[in-house]
Amino acid sequence: MVEGAGLADRSLRQTIAVALDGLRQILTDPDEQSQAHRMSLTAFAIRVVGAGIAFLSQVLLARIMGQFEYGIFVFVWVIAIIVGSLSCMGFHTAIIRFLPQYIEQGATSHIRGIALTTRLVALTSATLFGAAGLGFLYLFGDTIASYYIVPLVLGVFALPMIALGDALDGTARANSWMLQALSPTYLLRPVLILIAMFTAVILGFASTAQTALVAALIAAYATTIAQLLVLGVRLERRFKRGPASYRLGYWFIIALPIFLIEGFYFLITNSDVVMVGMFLEPEDVATYFAAAKIMALVHFVLFAVKAGIMPRFSVLFVQNNRTELARFAAMSARWVFWPSMLLGIIVLALGPLLLSFFGSGFAAGYPVMFILFAGILFKALIGPGESLLTMAGEQKICALVYLAALCVNVAGNFALIPLLGIKGAATATMAAMALESLLLFVAVRTRLGINMSIFSRPKASADNSEAN
Repeated sequence: MVEGAGLADRSLRQTIAVALDGLRQILTDPDEQSQAHRMSLTAFAIRVVGAGIAFLSQVLLARIMGQFEYGIFVFVWVIAIIVGSLSCMGFHTAIIRFLPQYIEQGATSHIRGIALTTRLVALTSATLFGAAGLGFLYLFGDTIASYYIVPLVLGVFALPMIALGDALDGTARANSWMLQALSPTYLLRPVLILIAMFTAVILGFASTAQTALVAALIAAYATTIAQLLVLGVRLERRFKRGPASYRLGYWFIIALPIFLIEGFYFLITNSDVVMVGMFLEPEDVATYFAAAKIMALVHFVLFAVKAGIMPRFSVLFVQNNRTELARFAAMSARWVFWPSMLLGIIVLALGPLLLSFFGSGFAAGYPVMFILFAGILFKALIGPGESLLTMAGEQKICALVYLAALCVNVAGNFALIPLLGIKGAATATMAAMALESLLLFVAVRTRLGINMSIFSRPKASADNSEAN
């Protein structure tokens, strides 16, 4: 018994030592795989903290405003986030592809050019979208529920800062400055929204959706302007001042399919909330959003891995290292799936408690959480497949995949929400995510010769890709 206990103790010490050595390598080794690990871990840590902050802020906002006003705020803010992100026209992701390549090539003038272009495209497009939105409200406002009109007008004025913030996020991620990329949006902005809302209520303003959207406006402008100033200083220090060169036609050709991909993706992941608002009452929007927000705690595992591996994918394509690319792609799928499954089980176990924080009327969202979790697992099976396709220049096929998934999502929402309510919206979203994952797996396999899933055998995939 003593000898057995001693062997078990040594085995435990060896296991801990191996784990600590692996962690030390990730945190200190200069090789590119360890850098990707560090970026993913940083992004994951920020998303963990950010998810906690976002959850707390949403709970407090729901408690302050009540279910009806909170539902109005959620409906408008989600639309603003979608349109603001679309306003980048794909450049906030395209810069992640181009900038590492230009750094590898020493093309500093191109770096300056695409950094400036990304910001200007975001601001210009967001302004035009905002003007179009105001025009639509002026002409067709009588067809919209009256309680949405003023909040929608306020949401329009947030678009330029949301778009510019996404552009700055992409620029920072392309430089592997993960803390600066994600902190403004996921840490600072929700805190400032909450502070501004509390301040407004203390000063005697009504705790309505209009007040919350004014608070969101203040937070969006403050965080984005601060990020712009800090990022400008860091870019100047790294690349120095000098002439900028532009390849506008080429950049737009590459960015346009990415714009379609990002647009379809955002609509897939957020159109359910908007369509619930179109068919049902603000209280239902609030309940559905609360359930989806809780399940987002699981979904950000994929986001964190994508943030860390996209620059690495880009470099491997520049180096034409197909063997390492296949191995790294298969590994990234495992980085996504197993943490997502574990975290999802924990979140579902705590689901009733977490929903109760929003208020007594939110318990109906619990079945929705199970349906959304099934969709997340489908997507996690192949990991960041869309990132691999985008960095490989296969934007068009990726856009077609998302278009197919979006069509299923929208059709499913139209058909199922009137029949099943918020469960119908969740079912449509889950079906779209399952189709998306299947099509992405097929696209990566056929276009790149890589078997990107948790069940793949990297060496065989690499050999196959090289044979092709």
